Amino acid sequence: MAVQSTSTREPARNVVFFLVPEFTLIAFAAAIDPLRSANRMLGYEAYRWRLSSLDGKPVRASNNIEIAVNTSLDDERRLMLGKERPTMVFVCSGINVEKHVNKTVSGWLREEYSRGIALGGLCTGAHILAAAGLLSGKRCAIHWENLPGFAEAFPKANVFSDLLEADSNIYTCAGGTASLDMTLMLIREDFGDAVVNQVCEQVLTDRVRSPSDRQRLPLRARLGVQNSKVLSIIELMEANLGEPLSLVEIAGYVGLSRRQIERLFRQEMGRSPARYYLEIRLDRARHLLIQSTMPVVEIAIACGFVSASHFSKCYRELYGRAPQQERADRKQLAA
Repeated sequence: MAVQSTSTREPARNVVFFLVPEFTLIAFAAAIDPLRSANRMLGYEAYRWRLSSLDGKPVRASNNIEIAVNTSLDDERRLMLGKERPTMVFVCSGINVEKHVNKTVSGWLREEYSRGIALGGLCTGAHILAAAGLLSGKRCAIHWENLPGFAEAFPKANVFSDLLEADSNIYTCAGGTASLDMTLMLIREDFGDAVVNQVCEQVLTDRVRSPSDRQRLPLRARLGVQNSKVLSIIELMEANLGEPLSLVEIAGYVGLSRRQIERLFRQEMGRSPARYYLEIRLDRARHLLIQSTMPVVEIAIACGFVSASHFSKCYRELYGRAPQQERADRKQLAA
């Protein structure tokens, strides 16, 4: 039986990277470069890719670097039916994702998916996929900063703070270096551990992280706190922002008295537990103001405030400006 020449082998995947304005360059680079390394290790073009944008014009990343593309959406619709049909489309986005949702893009993504083409979302790409109606009832991942607003905007999507998720031929990751883990997972599916290990050596990483690994640093490292009881209390607080627990309820969960909790928080956090709880609720609200278009009153309710006026008062005291001003300032910066 004749051995097939490496020059005539079919690619394992033909990938389209669709660039959304203000996409995150690190997520894009971390997804595409392992494919190049895999080709080098395999000795043939196992992975092919091209870059696309809405109009075929270059796209500026969030760090102001402009990237030229190969095709427009009109081109991709024609290629969908021929030999250059992709096997996978990655949506690469980043900051201010809400203003880049586009009906034409949504329609194209639905067409691709209905024809059996796998879809992926890097960084905030899950937002573009969800806006196209493709994530209802599906597990997905998005960058932790965008997760609160995403969960409020798309309640039917099962979003997790994991590095990456794969569900029904749709792959999403939190961006940053999680894109590397996602690409390595795909290479493993195609060629196994041996090739993945070679690629890892090339890109100087010692392992492929688990999809369920956390995005953020553990609380112990993030806050510099060692007391396990305080960490347990903070975890309870972060899990109950919309309907805050009373200090009596928290005391019951962790087996301490109110007085003990008050003393521990002043020692470890330099403030009362009530003040710390308020601050993390306001931090969540700030992310929603910046990353979503939710009305202020809905943000107040989502973060456990009984009224918009009380929320605004607390927000102004902590950040020195009203919630409406925070949103207006951010819009002006993004313009």
